[in-house]
Amino acid sequence: MENNNEVLLKVDHLCQYFRLGRQDLKAVDDVSFEIKKGEAFGLVGESGCGKTTTGRSIIKLYEITSGNVYFKGQRVAAGTRSYIDAIKKARSEAAKKIKELRAEKPVDEARKAEIKAEIEKINAELAEVVDENRALIRDAKKDNSAVDKQYAESLVKALEEEYKVKFAEAKSNEELQALRKEYTTRIRVAKKSKLITQIQMIFQDPIASLDPRMTVRDIIAEGLIINGVTDQEYINEKVYEILEMVGLVREHADRYPHEFSGGQRQRIGIARAVIMQPEMIIADEPISALDVSIQAQVINLLNDLKDRLGLTILFIAHDLSVVKYFSDRIGVMYFGKMVELADSDELFKNPLHPYTRSLLSAIPLPDPIYEKKRTRVSYNPLADHDYSEDGPTFREITPGHFVYCNDEEEKKYKQLVNANNESEG
Repeated sequence: MENNNEVLLKVDHLCQYFRLGRQDLKAVDDVSFEIKKGEAFGLVGESGCGKTTTGRSIIKLYEITSGNVYFKGQRVAAGTRSYIDAIKKARSEAAKKIKELRAEKPVDEARKAEIKAEIEKINAELAEVVDENRALIRDAKKDNSAVDKQYAESLVKALEEEYKVKFAEAKSNEELQALRKEYTTRIRVAKKSKLITQIQMIFQDPIASLDPRMTVRDIIAEGLIINGVTDQEYINEKVYEILEMVGLVREHADRYPHEFSGGQRQRIGIARAVIMQPEMIIADEPISALDVSIQAQVINLLNDLKDRLGLTILFIAHDLSVVKYFSDRIGVMYFGKMVELADSDELFKNPLHPYTRSLLSAIPLPDPIYEKKRTRVSYNPLADHDYSEDGPTFREITPGHFVYCNDEEEKKYKQLVNANNESEG
């Protein structure tokens, strides 16, 4: 990773709940982390822990329930459902209280006046809650539209400055005409651009994520066309360039997805993301559906693209050994919560949360002697934690090493790290 402390993506108290009848399924529950520019950030955990939902929420495929997502310092996603729910809850409670008060049958005028005053107070408090939450909803929606408008305006301004110089340096009328055509296309694209398109996603299933009725050319070029690019010659050249960059050839452009192997389909998915020239890619288990021999090729391709294009990558997986090889920092998720976050080497050297230790103990090695002696560490949240009196929060145990724990566990983890450091010293 390049030595860069600039935070590119910040996820702040992200919650993603899905309605199940009258209850909520808390797929992601109060998750916070930051990803620095040029970094490969690994997100691991067992199936169903909320990794993919986190990625999809960041890129706005889901409208988040609450929390905020910041990209390049701008808020690109804000949860509004929590504000709507707060209004509904306040109205329901107010209606219940008013109903109880009106059910009374006061015998004197003094009590009647008291009931009237209490109802007025309840209505005033309700109006205050409603106004406050409506203001938060307006701010969230306003921020989203304002961010895209400012981003488009900044791109247009930069292009105007760039082509002002190019027009002045044009040596012939033909060159000037070509520049004007190019300028018109790029301005049209800039005006349609949104900041969130600087984040692209590679999906887990290379079969389901590609339209079987579209050619490879159409699949890869779709993002350019949506953004307003109409020059077919330019589109074709970009498609050919990206195909060769991901290890395919020009002849593949006119074929359909079913004509390719799993590894080749995933390369097409990578090409579709890279052609948009993003600053960040969310790779959602990009190798889990592939043969082991192909997995290494795809990982090496992502590494190559990261270095060549200066990409920042959020790498989602459940294979810890792959994540350790690929990632600079790793976040461990369990049941919708981030339970541990640390540098890759630190996490493997000093795993603190019992779930992390359980995951690490499950990593197989191609060593029969080691495998005979390897003991699995089981994780049982009810047995391993006692949060009846002191609840857990996400805390920094050592610089850059965060764990979801309470006061007692924090003290124990710090002692464990000190003991490990002394034994090594």
